[in-house]
Formats: sequence, C-alpha cells, structure tokens
Amino acid sequence: MQIALINVEPMNREMKFMLEAIKLGKEGMQNNEGGPFGCVIVKDDVIVGRGSNKVISTNDPTAHAEVTAIRDACNNLQTFQLEGCEIYTSCEPCPMCLGAIYWARPSKIYYGNTRQDAADIGFDDSLIYHEITLPLQQRKIAIECLGRNEAIKMFEEWSSKNNKTLY
Repeated sequence: MQIALINVEPMNREMKFMLEAIKLGKEGMQNNEGGPFGCVIVKDDVIVGRGSNKVISTNDPTAHAEVTAIRDACNNLQTFQLEGCEIYTSCEPCPMCLGAIYWARPSKIYYGNTRQDAADIGFDDSLIYHEITLPLQQRKIAIECLGRNEAIKMFEEWSSKNNKTLY
C-alpha cells in the first residue's frame, strides 16, 4: 500500500474567515433560507457580523448574505459604517451588495466564487451590470422623475440643517 503525502500548509487567518463565510452559506442553503451565499465581517481578527442569503425565508429580495452581515455587524458595533473591517464573502458581490459594501466603507473585500461561477448555477447578474451603464431612458424598467419641485425642498432643508450627521 502506497501512502500519498499531501502538503498541507497551515491555514492563514484570511482563509479561516473565508471558510466561516462558506459554512454560513452552506447552512443557509441546506435550511432552504436562500441561495448558497455566506458572509462574515471581521474587525481586529474578531467576527463582528455574520450573514447568509435569506431571500427565500424572509421574502426579501435584498436579504443577500452581504447585506444581512452588514446589518448584523452595524448592529453589533453600534455604528452605520464599518471602517477598519474586512468582508469575507463566499461569492463576488452582486451590484446591490457591492453598493451596500461601499456605503459601509470597510477596508477590504475577500470573495470566493466569481460572478461567472454564480451565473453558471443560475444567479446571473449580467442584466443589472448592463442596465447600470445605460441612460435612464434605455433601461428595461421604466424610470421617470416626478415631484422634483416638492422633493428638492427636503434637500434644501437638509443643506441648511445645523445638526446633521454626514455619512
């Protein structure tokens, strides 16, 4: 009998957190909460936020792993921004999640699967990536400016507000 030697490198900290994100995605998928996506948010080597895709279980199309993890981390840290945090997500973020991540302002994103890997199993966001580049009038969902004369008054009030918190 011949024994194969496998070179196993010690697990680095980043891979440890990525494996936790993958584990969360797998658990959520197996529990029929949503698609196979998981995410953890780390600050100072501690997981401060966890999320898996919960679109199906919550009937919420925005309940992607990254969004649920951001909500969890912000709640746990009692802040609306994640400066100094790292995001570990089992898949390259979709356009919505990428927007949420940029609003949260972490320092780095690590991802496992690519957007093409996701498309190959039925989670294809190419339409959204394409739509974002089009002028408003050419998009598939009609979009129209309405009530700007009234809405702009709220922005004018915000501009003159003295005790606002910028973000």
